[in-house]
Amino acid sequence: MLVLIHKKFVAMSVGKTMILSEVDHKILESYKTVLEGLADYLGDGCEIALHSLEDYDKSVIKIVNGHHTGREVGAPITNLALEMLDKIKKDGARFYISYFAKNKRGNPIKSATIAIKGEHERIIGLLCININLNMPMLDFLSVFLPNTPSSDQSTSELFSNNRETFFDDLLYQAKAAVDNDPSIKPSLHNRAIIEILYQQGVFNMKNAVEHVAELLEISKNTVYLHLRSVKGNSAEPLE
Repeated sequence: MLVLIHKKFVAMSVGKTMILSEVDHKILESYKTVLEGLADYLGDGCEIALHSLEDYDKSVIKIVNGHHTGREVGAPITNLALEMLDKIKKDGARFYISYFAKNKRGNPIKSATIAIKGEHERIIGLLCININLNMPMLDFLSVFLPNTPSSDQSTSELFSNNRETFFDDLLYQAKAAVDNDPSIKPSLHNRAIIEILYQQGVFNMKNAVEHVAELLEISKNTVYLHLRSVKGNSAEPLE
């Protein structure tokens, strides 16, 4: 009986299916949101597919912009995906590979296959990205231009190398916004700056009150005073 079970497991592992654990399923499920986020960022010219290695015949469990290859959920794994998977396994150190290929219509695509590891470091799935190189350049770049309807021109993200620079940049940005707003009285500038920082979630960071107090050249108590005013409740450390 044990021999039969062992043979069945081996067949499922090396054939067209493999056994996935509950943890493996949860890991693959979590990648579905990743696909949606990447597709929103990269635009309609990029097809992104999520493969589960549980069943090669129905490996696609999520796909965005599938019109580029005509695939839907439930489609089988491709020969090229299997080839890339084999190369990834042989490499042993790098769990991704980029390459050029063609879709079934003969259109050139730039592709990437990224292995997804599950429980016990097994490769349980693949994240495949295909960019249609025949797409007009203007259409492809339009998603990266700030005048597209989906973009938010008011959003500004700061990239800093360390904590000190991060606080300096945030404070400079908040101070510039307050200084350029004539409706804010000079006596309320610090409060307005602190309100902006509070809305950005800065005070959820460790020792944020001390850093802000130092940069604004005011006391910690004054920072807490403004925070109480902003929150409208009793004084309470936010670190």
